[in-house]
Amino acid sequence: MKASCVRARCAGERVKAVRLIFLGPPGAGKGTQAQRLAEDTGVEQISTGDILRQAVKAQTEMGKRAKACMDAGQLVPDEVVIGIVRDKLGSGDCANGFILDGFPRTTGQADALGAILLDFSTPINRVVAFTVDDEALVARLCGRRTCTGCGAMFHIDYAPSKIADQCDRCGGELVQRDDDQESVIRDRLTVYETSTRPLLDYYSSRGLLTEVSAGGSVDSVYAALKEAVAT
Repeated sequence: MKASCVRARCAGERVKAVRLIFLGPPGAGKGTQAQRLAEDTGVEQISTGDILRQAVKAQTEMGKRAKACMDAGQLVPDEVVIGIVRDKLGSGDCANGFILDGFPRTTGQADALGAILLDFSTPINRVVAFTVDDEALVARLCGRRTCTGCGAMFHIDYAPSKIADQCDRCGGELVQRDDDQESVIRDRLTVYETSTRPLLDYYSSRGLLTEVSAGGSVDSVYAALKEAVAT
């Protein structure tokens, strides 16, 4: 199925009705690419983590339910996450389209999303799966360092700080987060394989899936992404 509604063939061109899903394992860079494409096309980037925090802060009905789960140390159930996604997709923010960044994560969520989009008469144009070798992902994530002061992120190989273990912005200490430890990363990749990868077959069978290799530079991946969504 061709994403005929996607017409952004050059940076800065604003388009209508861009409706995309970005999938990929942790560290594939889908959030970075989603942000860049959203800026170039003028559509809304929807990260479930971001809209969950927004809903909690705004004290929406779904936000209150999510906060109750979080305060109790529980995972936010699918029905609440899906409700928050529905609220966002139904808002004026998404009138010109959207990029779903990392959602859905399971085929059950994909079924629920399909029902929402059917209600809104806003079918998905394209599902982009960013692919990277597991060992490259482990190296990419293990090398990340985060500032304890301002939250800025660096990488010991790709974007090192000028002074080892010190933030260039605020001088704070740079540390490796717990979720950037190798054992944790490999566990996250296993979870992706078992729960999220079946989505590739789900969307492939519907003629919506395009794979983009995310092993190169940010610019080269973005060039491949633009080509994928414009054809």
